[in-house]
Amino acid sequence: MPDYQPVELAKCYRLLNHGPTVLVTSAHAGRANVMAAAWSMPLDFNPPKVAVVIDKATLSRQLIEASGEFVLNVPVKAQAAAVLQVGSESGLQVADKFAASGLSAEPGHTVAAPHVAGCAGWLECKLLRETHNQQQYDLFIGEVISAWADPALFKDGHWQPIADDAKRTLHYIAGGHFFAIGDAFEIAQPD
Repeated sequence: MPDYQPVELAKCYRLLNHGPTVLVTSAHAGRANVMAAAWSMPLDFNPPKVAVVIDKATLSRQLIEASGEFVLNVPVKAQAAAVLQVGSESGLQVADKFAASGLSAEPGHTVAAPHVAGCAGWLECKLLRETHNQQQYDLFIGEVISAWADPALFKDGHWQPIADDAKRTLHYIAGGHFFAIGDAFEIAQPD
């Protein structure tokens, strides 16, 4: 089990900058849920903000609107089957999507919503209520209040070279098809 390290909030956007599929976790009144989301992105640096699309017909949306918080978890290739499963099932029909998918929930650091064990990193968010955006576009904005990452994968604000193919982050295409992040390379900055 990796020893997750805090990520400097000014650089936490980099956990999402490459466009990975995320797992959104939420909790309220003794109920927790996990769902997959392909549409998420960083929005701002200071304070750091993120956006994620969450459909009206989901348990996650109910829990987030009630609790005012959520976590964006950055899953890895080894979790792809579980990501597809929690993205295909509704928490309104499946009592415990964590157990059904084989994902493990871990307590959050500053929010009640859990983390998904084994992910590359987590961004704990406080909901910034934008009723019009939520109702009209299913768009939720959160302020990142805490971020954590596996230092073997993300350290000092940068993704690390990932030799273990199972630890690469996911990008969902459609119909059960994913891409995993490729090899890292660097280009010298112009003078």
